[in-house]
Amino acid sequence: MMAPPSSFPVSIENVNEFTLLKIHDSDSAKFLEKQKASTPKQLTWFLLLKLHRVLTLLSWLTNGFKSSFGLIKKRVSLPDDEGPKHRGRLYRFLRVFLALSIAGLAIEIIAHYNNWTLRVIQPWEVDGFLEWSYVAWISFREEYVAPLVLLMSKFCIVLFMIQSLDRLVLCLGCFWIKYKKIKPTFDEDAYDIEDPSSFPMVLVQIPMCNEREVFAQSIGAVCQLDWPKDRLLIQVLDDSDDPNLQQLINEEVSSWKDKGVNIIYRHRLIRTGYKAGNLSSAMSCDYVKDYEFVAIFDADFQPNPDFLKLTVPHFKGKPDLGLVQARWSFVNKDENLLTRLQNINLCFHFEVEQQVNGHFLNFFGFNGTAGVWRIKALEESGGWLERTTVEDMDIAVRAHLNGWKFIYLNDVKVLCELPESYEAYKKQQHRWHSGPMQLFRLCLPAIITSKISIWKKCNLIFLFFLLRKLILPFYSFTLFCIILPLTMFIPESELPLWVVCYVPIFMSFLNILPAPKSFPFLVPYLLFENTMSVTKFNAMVSGLFQLGSAYEWVVTKKTGRSSESDLLSFAERESKLSSEEKIQRRNSDSGLELLSKLKQAEAPKKKRNMLYRKELALAFLLLTAAARSLLSAQGLHFYFLLFQGLAFLVMGLDLIGEQVS
Repeated sequence: MMAPPSSFPVSIENVNEFTLLKIHDSDSAKFLEKQKASTPKQLTWFLLLKLHRVLTLLSWLTNGFKSSFGLIKKRVSLPDDEGPKHRGRLYRFLRVFLALSIAGLAIEIIAHYNNWTLRVIQPWEVDGFLEWSYVAWISFREEYVAPLVLLMSKFCIVLFMIQSLDRLVLCLGCFWIKYKKIKPTFDEDAYDIEDPSSFPMVLVQIPMCNEREVFAQSIGAVCQLDWPKDRLLIQVLDDSDDPNLQQLINEEVSSWKDKGVNIIYRHRLIRTGYKAGNLSSAMSCDYVKDYEFVAIFDADFQPNPDFLKLTVPHFKGKPDLGLVQARWSFVNKDENLLTRLQNINLCFHFEVEQQVNGHFLNFFGFNGTAGVWRIKALEESGGWLERTTVEDMDIAVRAHLNGWKFIYLNDVKVLCELPESYEAYKKQQHRWHSGPMQLFRLCLPAIITSKISIWKKCNLIFLFFLLRKLILPFYSFTLFCIILPLTMFIPESELPLWVVCYVPIFMSFLNILPAPKSFPFLVPYLLFENTMSVTKFNAMVSGLFQLGSAYEWVVTKKTGRSSESDLLSFAERESKLSSEEKIQRRNSDSGLELLSKLKQAEAPKKKRNMLYRKELALAFLLLTAAARSLLSAQGLHFYFLLFQGLAFLVMGLDLIGEQVS
């Protein structure tokens, strides 16, 4: 009996635990006809689907390019906010270098398409003045220019390798500390909890200047420090020039004073010396002599309640210990690409540099905040001086020369905020890199004549100042922003690939190790560091030669990103914590009232993104060099110059960091 046309026999087999399904169809031709009939329709739908995806992609790319070019056009049309005084000689040099590079590229393009070579050396073989000029230039370049460029490049490469070796040694020291699980310890029973008089007297200072967005959260956090009330005094050192803001800060201090906190508001009438002058004025108060230690927190720092109990006990039994420094952590490290790249740098600084120097040398640069000083160490070292813009490094060097030791605590972290705009970050870096050169000029005689060991003197002069503060920005800018594009037009002095690519990538890899979640940003970090070299080099030169911009002090702009969330969280927790006797940072009513006052206060100046001409000049210079390397088919050199030029372009147009609509 024949099976109906619509049916077919099926057999099931089990082979090696896999089920096989076999279809036995005596009328397979019908199935083939159906398959052939359905193929054109399926193919049509498949092609339409692919076409739709392609059109969607093209539309997305078109809109992206349109918005990008619109943003660039709008950014270029903005007036230059840097002003002539911020351009200086470096900008003029870059403009001349760029003009020569463009002219050189035009000549090289003509030579490339006319097949001019060095073999054309006989006068009768030269056809025209332009070709003769090109041949003369090649001869002059090979005999005079190339040896000079080669000498400069070798000098910078030597500096590059010395600095890379220093960084490698620091990383090995950090690995050793991690492997041995070394960290500073203290006696947990140093102070009797039941006897408040056994605790030392601690002074806490919060210096601030026009910190409208963040003052409340820092004052609130410091007022919650777990320390006997009669052994603690908080000084709010306000240098603000806005009367409305002064009143708000004073009211904030008064509200905490009403809750039983021992806190004082101080405002200077004569605001000289910036932060150093503010701290020096506060230390001159008569009641300071009753205190043994002083903890310092900038206006955006929020210490945990146990901060003093994790830091101050380290001083007990160590009369030569002058400073205990804690680590920074960042509330907005994932806010944008700029904050992510800053986080990589600062994680390496704290995890590697500070920890290794603190363990092996008992010395490192004070970070200016989140640290506890022995007041006797400050006084014997000369106190806060107003002679540089890095008063924190200044006091640390003088204390080290007087024999005081430092301890760094990597596991004690204080929450703070990173600058989110390129403008704020650029100004911060300028101050951080010009100040050390000012200090080096002033401290060199004192270092040489001090009574510390020869090894410590060499460490201060050659490692702390020269290598990490002078040589690093010098070779970074000179080698990768000047010599590398120059060698594209002088191929006789071409840099080897290991200098351009392999070693920088390896060193960037080492820098990212303390922040392992940032590994996807390895290449952007490398480009970012080279891009920032122009700012750091300019700052280093201005500080070394005491130029006008070296003495500029601009308070880093804060967004207070955590302020509103803190206030909302306080409002949510108030009902749960109202019965507790523990002092709260603020209750819901006062917090919302303060937030309302801040919004109703004087409106801040309108912000907008800026245009940075030095970065733009370097962008076009590197892109010109990339075009020249393309003619020579130089591979990695082309890609490095291309992406580095684009990175400079992004920085110059202020497209990284906070964007203001």
